[in-house]
Amino acid sequence: MIAVLTPAEMRAADARTIAAGTPEVELMDRAGRAVAWRVRTVAGGTYGRRVVVLCGKGNNGGDGRITAGALRAWGMRVSVVEVEGDDIDDTLRRDLARAHIVVDAMYGTGFRGALRNKAAAAASFVARSGAIVVAVDIPSGVDGLTGETSGTAVRADHTVTFAAPKPGLWFHPGRGLAGVVTVADIGIDLGPDAERVGVVTDRDVAAWVPRRSPIAHKWNAGVLVIGGSDGMSGAPMMVARAAMKLGAGIVWAALPGRAAELASGTEVITHRIGAEDLGRLAPPSVPELIETSRRFGAVVVGPGLGTAPETLEAVRALVAGIEVPLVLDADGLTAFAGTAGSIAGRDTPAVLTPHDGEFARLAGGPAGADRIAAARGLADRTGATVLLKGPTTVVADPEGRVRLNPTGGPDLATAGSGDVLSGIIGAFLAQGMNTTDAAASAAYIHGRAGDPGGHTGLLAGEIPARAAVALTQIHDLAPEA
Repeated sequence: MIAVLTPAEMRAADARTIAAGTPEVELMDRAGRAVAWRVRTVAGGTYGRRVVVLCGKGNNGGDGRITAGALRAWGMRVSVVEVEGDDIDDTLRRDLARAHIVVDAMYGTGFRGALRNKAAAAASFVARSGAIVVAVDIPSGVDGLTGETSGTAVRADHTVTFAAPKPGLWFHPGRGLAGVVTVADIGIDLGPDAERVGVVTDRDVAAWVPRRSPIAHKWNAGVLVIGGSDGMSGAPMMVARAAMKLGAGIVWAALPGRAAELASGTEVITHRIGAEDLGRLAPPSVPELIETSRRFGAVVVGPGLGTAPETLEAVRALVAGIEVPLVLDADGLTAFAGTAGSIAGRDTPAVLTPHDGEFARLAGGPAGADRIAAARGLADRTGATVLLKGPTTVVADPEGRVRLNPTGGPDLATAGSGDVLSGIIGAFLAQGMNTTDAAASAAYIHGRAGDPGGHTGLLAGEIPARAAVALTQIHDLAPEA
C-alpha cells in the first residue's frame, strides 16, 4: 500500500527524523530541490522558462525559496513573491501573465480555514494565468486532513508531496485540485504510523485475493444472500450474480414468498423464505435461515428487504445468530439505526457497507469532513469492518487500520451498483479472506470495473463481468505478489 500520513503524523515524523540527527535545514533543502526537479521536468527544460514562486511565511515558503534558488542555478528566470500583505500588485500580475510555471509554496498541509488577502488574490489570478501550476506538498487552501476547501484554493497541475501523501490529497475537492501527485523521498522516518492508513494498489489486491485452487469444489466458496421483498427481488439477485462472477462457487438467494419463484431460472439457486406468502422477511423464518447459513462461507443480508418493523426485528436476530462471516448492507443496516453498538456482540466477523445516509442513521450523526475518523469510530463501536462509500471509499477495521480506495468514479453512481459491491465482498469472504482485505479488494475491483465505462449510462448489471476481467488482469500483471 501507499502509506498516508495525517498532518499531525507528518509533524511527528519530521520531529523524529530531526531528533535522530538530520537537521531541519537539510530536510528543507531536500524538499526544495525535489520540487525544483519536478518543475524542470514539467517545463521540459530550463532555457527561456519563466517561473513565479509564491511563498508564504512558514516552512512551505521556505521550501519555495530553495526551489527558486535551484531553478535560478539552472538558468531559469525566477520571480519570488511573498504573499503576506493585502492585495496583489501590478508587478505580480505582469509576472504571472508571462510565467510558464507557477510554484505554489504559500501554505502547506497544516493550513486551516480560507485563503485571505494577497494569497486569495494570487490564487484567483493564477487560475486565470494559463501557467502550469506545481504545488508544494498540497495546493494552498486545501485542508491536509480532509481535502476540504473554504473559499478560493489553488488548482494545481502537479503536486510534489514529501515522504507520504496526506489524506487531503485523496479526498475531494483536494484530490481534484492536486493534479498529478508525486511523492518525494527526502529521508523522513515515517515510523509506526506508516502502516496505519494506506492507499490500495494492484499489488495489494493481487496478494490478498486468492486464485482458485486446482482442487476447488463449489461448496468451498458458497454465499447465501438474504434479501428481497414484494417488488424488490432485483437487489438480492444483483448481489448473487456479482458473487458468482467474482469467485463464489455456489450462491443461494433466500427470498420471501413468490419472489423466489419469479427470480429462479439462472445459475443462482433461489430459496423461499417463510411458509406463508407475507412478501417480506419475518421472525419465524430466522431459525431456518440461521441453520441454512452454516453451509456457506459468507452471508449477505439486507438488499431489498424493506423496513417493515417485523423485518428489521428479523434482521437483528439474524445478525446475532449467523456464525459465518457476514456482509450487512442496505435495509440490513437500517435495522441498527441508533443501536449500532449491538452489532459488536457477534463472535464472527462482519462488514458494514454504509453510504453517507446509512452511516448517519447508524452512527447517530453525519460522517463529517474527517471520513477516516468517522469510519474508524463506527468500526470501533461495532467491532466490524466498515466500508464507508464515497468518491474515495474508506475501509476501517476495529483496530484502527484504514485502507483508501483510489479507483472508480461518478459512472458508478447508478442503481444497483452498491448491491454488486456487496456481492463481491461476499464472494471474497467466502474464499477465506479476512474482512478488511475482502472489503478493500472489493472496493478496488468494483472501482476498476467502472473506470473503463466512459459514459454516464453504465448499468450495474455490466459491472460484475467488468470486475471479473479487472481481477484477472491484476493477477496476470502481478504474478509475483
